[in-house]
Amino acid sequence: MQTDFKSFLNLLENEAPEEVVRVGKPVDPANFDVTAILQHLENRGQYPLVVFERPMNLKGEISRFPLVTNVYASRQRCAMALGLPKNDWALPVSLEYARREAGRLEPLLIPPAEAPVRQQTKTGDMVDLREFPIVRHHQMDPAPYVDMTCVVRDPDTGVYNSAFQRTMYRNPRELGLYMSPRHNWRIARKFETVEKDTPIAIVVSHHPAFHLGSLNVAPFGEDDYRIIGSVLGQPLRVTPSASLGNDFLIPADAEIVIEGRVLAKARDAEGPFGEFTGYYGPQRLSRIIEVTAVNHRSDAVYQDVFVGHRDVWVLGAIPKEGSLFNRVKGIVPTVKGLHLPNSGCGRFNCYLSIDKRVSGESKLAALLLLGECDFIKYIVVVDSDIDPFNEEQVLWAVATRTQADRDMDVIKNVKASALDPSQTEDVTTAKMIIDATKPVGTPFEARVEVPAEALSRIRLEDYITERIEQVKG
Repeated sequence: MQTDFKSFLNLLENEAPEEVVRVGKPVDPANFDVTAILQHLENRGQYPLVVFERPMNLKGEISRFPLVTNVYASRQRCAMALGLPKNDWALPVSLEYARREAGRLEPLLIPPAEAPVRQQTKTGDMVDLREFPIVRHHQMDPAPYVDMTCVVRDPDTGVYNSAFQRTMYRNPRELGLYMSPRHNWRIARKFETVEKDTPIAIVVSHHPAFHLGSLNVAPFGEDDYRIIGSVLGQPLRVTPSASLGNDFLIPADAEIVIEGRVLAKARDAEGPFGEFTGYYGPQRLSRIIEVTAVNHRSDAVYQDVFVGHRDVWVLGAIPKEGSLFNRVKGIVPTVKGLHLPNSGCGRFNCYLSIDKRVSGESKLAALLLLGECDFIKYIVVVDSDIDPFNEEQVLWAVATRTQADRDMDVIKNVKASALDPSQTEDVTTAKMIIDATKPVGTPFEARVEVPAEALSRIRLEDYITERIEQVKG
């Protein structure tokens, strides 16, 4: 599988052209033109990948970099990014991710002269972020934001960690950086305790499988470059950075990589920002990135994520589904599927399907999930006859297989996501487990079903002459 962005875009346009929309007219990303178009499409129930061929940069000129966004708003597109055949079945995407996430592949070092991302490099005073079509997403955002993958390297172990983080445009060589207290934040703290700046690279655009791989939920200390290679299906090609030294490697096949240093002592106002929750994250005193270099292909495209909408929800959900599936399977091997639905922003709600063999197994699996991912607030555990990717089936199981006083447990004062708008002042939350599985060894009402013999004998096309896809209800 080719692992550059344009190969994916060509695949999509050849095999699923209905998934791609191209906009040839000039648009101003910093004046909400891009997100207005995406919102209009969303209001119609349409979520295509959109290529803006003539976006304006922050200088008010037509940018040399086309802008691509809404890449991840379709699970089908994410499946194709992992090399799966075109289909509408959501489950294999998570299972395939789970299989790949369990592996590790050592990165492959490429000389800078052979690395596509190093075809053009600017350092120092030559850097000007205004050349890019950086997007301002929502009304209260104070500035355009680069909202893609940030990579840092642990000074103690040398492992790389990646995460999607928001970076606010400040001036041609500075970005404001908000970091939730997770792995990248932890690494930055290591540098700051010895009063050193943190080297950082922002991978603005790459093959979608790279960005999906970067959102794994492996424990702290795992090397994300090794995991991303496994998700890509081949070793991640890396090359020395232009300004951070040979001991900081960047993805060789990326379209655009911004290099910089997170200043150890500098803080300034950043935000508010329209977050993945669909609410604004508050303004905070946040870190500052001093940009030291920009690398890009000669014909690079600039990528953005439509944060607070399906694009970021699906992007965040699939890697967590795969990673968490692997964790649960180690304790409850009969797990059948795990889904983080759009209704919970791809993070807060979790539907877990298991083939329960003993009493208490469903609650054990749920507790494991709560310990593995602090995003999750509500877990519904269902039997294996329920498709966790079908929310109607899940809620039917809740309605018909649970009693609130018997099957629902609330755990109070648990660490919350810093971006959860409902959290308490001390950044804690309550979490709920709903056991919607049938009791083991106890009779339970049988589900209605049309006989299998009748389903195989009766063919719909023999009885309905109109186009079947037009039949409603």
